Amino acid sequence: MSTRKPATIAVRTGIESDTQYHAVVPPIYLSTNYGFPAFGEVPKYDYTRSGNPNRGLLEQALYELEGGQGAVITNCGTSALNLWVSAFIGPDDLIIAPNDCYGGTYRLFNTRANKGDFRVQFVDQCDDAALTEALAQKPKLILLETPSNPLVRVVDIEKVCQQAKQVGALVAVDNTFLTPVYQQPLSLGADFVIHSTTKYINGHSDVIGGVIISKTQEHAETLAWWANCIGASGTPFDSYMTLRGLRTLGPRMRSHEESSLKILSYLQSQKLIGAIYHPSLPTHPGHEIAKKQQSGFGSMLSFEFAGSYEELQQFVSRLKLFSLAESLGGVESLICHPATMTHRAMGEEALEKAGISLQLLRLSVGLEDADDLIADLDQSLNWVKENR
Repeated sequence: MSTRKPATIAVRTGIESDTQYHAVVPPIYLSTNYGFPAFGEVPKYDYTRSGNPNRGLLEQALYELEGGQGAVITNCGTSALNLWVSAFIGPDDLIIAPNDCYGGTYRLFNTRANKGDFRVQFVDQCDDAALTEALAQKPKLILLETPSNPLVRVVDIEKVCQQAKQVGALVAVDNTFLTPVYQQPLSLGADFVIHSTTKYINGHSDVIGGVIISKTQEHAETLAWWANCIGASGTPFDSYMTLRGLRTLGPRMRSHEESSLKILSYLQSQKLIGAIYHPSLPTHPGHEIAKKQQSGFGSMLSFEFAGSYEELQQFVSRLKLFSLAESLGGVESLICHPATMTHRAMGEEALEKAGISLQLLRLSVGLEDADDLIADLDQSLNWVKENR
């Protein structure tokens, strides 16, 4: 395990690794295949689906940041989840997943379960009784998403991992919202960490990717074998771009959070803003757990719009500095209506069970000046109030 600090790992991984021309920044290796040194002598890299220098450097940086033993870069976050279940679960096995997970995760697990690939149960993981009942069925895998998307609910990782070990289950934590800067699930007992590297890891909304990081070398090798088998691995150029984004992860995350806390304070004073969801709030049900297992609260926040649905639409349409778009974690600020965007694949019944209402809006706070972002929210809210 690396003894270097996270910022150093993020910045220095791969620097001065070029032995041919001594480039400070590692070059892009776009070759699809590699020559064998001699007949019968297998090189480190032979075919890019199996391995690539750019992908290898990104994997190294991420598993060191998370304190793991290995990682596999995939072509998107959903692919990382799909790789995980493909490698470790069979038709009779059960997965426990959060009932308020990302809509794409719900769609993937629900669709594959309906095909008979495995069994899945979506559970309110903040409900101790419901979780205990689900664990009694001896699941093979448990997925935690903490903070969750979009309600930023917090699950006690250490507690669930202890319960999982008692029934022989493996635990993966989706750490996309906080990144290893603010949360390190492997140190809390998790077996795997999953990221959509599309989000904060890359940070510039120009590369799609994912990663699954393993606590053990054995699991890492199993995942690498399956990634090669099913063709889930990421591309060299995407890996190069993601590593470039990763180098500024620490300062970006701190700036994102600083601005989000200012916006949070502003929103609390607005009558058109109802319930606000962010773990930094003492009223948030997971506030104490977040303080225990996180080193920061992150910059994703959601809130219920207290006006009519038509007023919500007007509010969103008049924003100038928040783009109405899916995804998150980029330098630009985004606003999302989960029920009709990121989570629409869940269906009305599942949305209701998860607590995702038509009045819910999610903000991904970017790196613009916080005062400008607040002024933009203010002008839009004022227009709604003046035209009621």
